[in-house]
Amino acid sequence: MNTSRFFKAKQQSSFTLLAALFVFSLLPSTARAQQPDEVVRTDIALVQLSIGVVDARGRAVTSLSRNDFTVYEDGVKQPILNFEPTDTPFSLVLLLDTSGSTVNFRQQLKQAAGRFLDALGPEDRVAVIQFNAKVKNLSGFTMDRKKSAYAIQLAEGAGETHLYEALSQSLRELDKEGKRRKAIVVLTDGLDTSMRNADRASASRAQTDAEAVASIDPKASAALNSVLTTADREGVTIHPLALPSGDPKRLPLPDPVITGIYSAARARLQNLADRTGGRFNEIQRLDQMAKLYVEVAANLRTLYTVGYQPHSGRVRDGKWHEIRVEVTQPELVARTKPGYFAR
Repeated sequence: MNTSRFFKAKQQSSFTLLAALFVFSLLPSTARAQQPDEVVRTDIALVQLSIGVVDARGRAVTSLSRNDFTVYEDGVKQPILNFEPTDTPFSLVLLLDTSGSTVNFRQQLKQAAGRFLDALGPEDRVAVIQFNAKVKNLSGFTMDRKKSAYAIQLAEGAGETHLYEALSQSLRELDKEGKRRKAIVVLTDGLDTSMRNADRASASRAQTDAEAVASIDPKASAALNSVLTTADREGVTIHPLALPSGDPKRLPLPDPVITGIYSAARARLQNLADRTGGRFNEIQRLDQMAKLYVEVAANLRTLYTVGYQPHSGRVRDGKWHEIRVEVTQPELVARTKPGYFAR
């Protein structure tokens, strides 16, 4: 081969490669690692809704079809692109709080979580994750209930509560499950350690319970809003089971700051459920845990999944968009999340 021709061809090849790399670097990357408080941003995406329908007596209605639903966003009717009936399987994360606040009833917690597995459909896929100061995957997604039950028995630990880190990890795991229906069922008192410290600083000057509660804005948390944004993008419903140890009305030695902290933590759990279309469950007594777990599993089997793309074809604009769902039979009532921030 002619030497000058060889070097000229090699030089052209290198230039082409460098140019391609430069162009690639200008494209948005979806694989870039997120910072903890980074807002998840997407372009035009399918909005997914989990919808429960009840009759005038509050009984679940599970026999509807796509044509029975009408979806409105900001008052504008939206075309339904995806519909899944109530018996469509779920991918579920069973998220267990194994921080110091659950040590005294750990065995009861495990037994109750086992009852949840028994109540699921045979094709539901379950992953088990525990959290305290660290978040740990105890088992990946599987339909093998024996594997999931064994993973529950492995749940141990104490110390801090990194709830929102655990929710973020759960969402990352669910993202790998493709287009399946998705949910997180989390048992916790809601008292995330880092948020608790921030709330304490916000309420430090409060003299009364009312002042302490007013000094903390539960919805202003960056970690909470990051979880909500990701859940919106993935169509994940979150179902908290709130332990009585986190109830602000049951504090053994209440003072304004502690009341403010506990009230904010409980409000965030409620917000997780409301914003994602999940269900908030307050455990009044520890012997109710198993019963509530079974009720959550039964409730999942009554949810329809509806997907639509915003009619205007707009990109995410950072604004709040209100959602309303109607069914053809006027005596029926549909329940879903109230809307989303298009971040």
